[in-house]
Amino acid sequence: MYPQPFAVTIAQIESAINHWRERRPAAAEDQPVLCAETRALADVYGLLIYSGATSVEYSTLNAGQRDALAATLR
Repeated sequence: MYPQPFAVTIAQIESAINHWRERRPAAAEDQPVLCAETRALADVYGLLIYSGATSVEYSTLNAGQRDALAATLR
């Protein structure tokens, strides 16, 4: 798919999170539950913010994170 190593930027992850939040919003406003794709990417996003990093190697993402991201990078 992508040549390795491939770095995914925090901006790309944020864009993917916003994509999934728009595409699969919470079913009820009083119960804001994130879809599986958003939750998977939120974990990576949070770790990047916590560590002060601006990117993550694509190869370190798990299958769910790669799938959620790949759907938005096409």
